[in-house]
Amino acid sequence: MNQAFTPCGRRALLAAAIAATLAVPFAGAHAQTATGAAAYPSKPVRIIVGFPAGTGPDIVARLLAQKLSEGWGNQGVIVDNKPGAGGLIAAGEAARAAADGYTLMLGETGQLSIAPSSYNKLPYDPVKDFVPVSQVVTSDFALLINPQKVPSRNVKDFVSWTQQQKGLFLATFGAGTPGHFGAFMFGDAVKLKPEPVHYKNTADALGGLFSGDVQGVFASVGLAAPQVKSGKLLALGTTGATRTNALPDVPTIKEQGYANLEFSSWFGIVAPANTPAPIVARLSADIMKAVQSPDGKAKLEEAGFKATGTSAAEFGRIIAADTVTWGKAVAATGFKAD
Repeated sequence: MNQAFTPCGRRALLAAAIAATLAVPFAGAHAQTATGAAAYPSKPVRIIVGFPAGTGPDIVARLLAQKLSEGWGNQGVIVDNKPGAGGLIAAGEAARAAADGYTLMLGETGQLSIAPSSYNKLPYDPVKDFVPVSQVVTSDFALLINPQKVPSRNVKDFVSWTQQQKGLFLATFGAGTPGHFGAFMFGDAVKLKPEPVHYKNTADALGGLFSGDVQGVFASVGLAAPQVKSGKLLALGTTGATRTNALPDVPTIKEQGYANLEFSSWFGIVAPANTPAPIVARLSADIMKAVQSPDGKAKLEEAGFKATGTSAAEFGRIIAADTVTWGKAVAATGFKAD
């Protein structure tokens, strides 16, 4: 008897028919996803930034938006500033956005790696609500002072001077930000206990420095460089392993005798969770190309940042590793926000 007409044969034919039927919509869905990624972007892309215009994240986002737009045939890329609460408001909004690749966030260390340890409750989950796309830059910090209010011209002089004052008051751009815990790292290195003074935004923090209400602030080099080059503020040292090209005449704090003080931050693009993998892959490749292009790299580094441009997987590893590192720093301070 022909095996095709046995019970086993009939079951085999039926299974094959079902598999063939199911394969059609699956293949169609796969083709649609691939086609969608190839056509992406077909409308303006929004990059949410949790800090005001003119700050480090904003500068990076705008430079990246320009390069992406050029690479996408001048498709619109909009930078949408949503400042407040150290970037938490923006992250909460980005987490709730449609997962279609048209709303992204330029996240930074504080929002994605520090906040889980420093806040009891967040309006988002850095792990569950976002998918990493690409780290864009890293950024060292500069210890800024107002030379009209503070007589010091190097870190050792600053430490000696503050020891004679009523306390070491350092401004921050918000509780839970890298500059906040950088102040504690500085205090540990110089054997002083800092008093962080949290401001709502960058402008207010710099205002406190100009008025003399605080003695210093750790600001990203991208933000610090214009203030230093204009002569308005003085950088006593930077926090990287080596000097930054944006402020080549400013020695690192390590160079000045504080070998254990080294910290930096990063900015990178994340997308809402469940954004289709082909779109994430397309975004990651396009961002890497934009950041690592001679023009893109030069503009970012001219603005005071170290251009990186990583794969999505590498950025994910960076976020996870820094969550552990900064978690230890947060725990050492005992800080916990509501």
